[in-house]
Amino acid sequence: MRLVDVEGLKDIAEIEFDEIVLGVEVTYINELRITLRENSFVEVWFSLKLEGRYSFHWERKAIDGTIYRHDNAPHKRWRRISTFPKHFHDGSEADQDCKESYISDDPEEALREILESPTGVDSPPLGAFRSQCLLIPRLLAAG
Repeated sequence: MRLVDVEGLKDIAEIEFDEIVLGVEVTYINELRITLRENSFVEVWFSLKLEGRYSFHWERKAIDGTIYRHDNAPHKRWRRISTFPKHFHDGSEADQDCKESYISDDPEEALREILESPTGVDSPPLGAFRSQCLLIPRLLAAG
């Protein structure tokens, strides 16, 4: 079994996404929690038993009651999804909110895709939040 380099993922979150990331904690050898400045967090998990099994979970319940998660657990109920076992929970875990997931199989690229846009498209609210974080310093400098 090959362990995913969670320290490398931590560096990506802290360095490349510093405008939206408040902090990153490696919670176990295969897990990390990324706390975002908007008061939400992303939990990243890789299986120690099943190579390639993962979950990228964006928790926003305290903000607006939503969750967004890309994972590849082969639940029977998601067999209808064309990218099965990869799937995406778009706002909740309800059946109607489970969709195709097209994130990269490479953990580093997948993390970048999640932090850029968790849904794989122009994704409010994180995409909008990131845009605001990038715009505010420019406005202050121009001010």
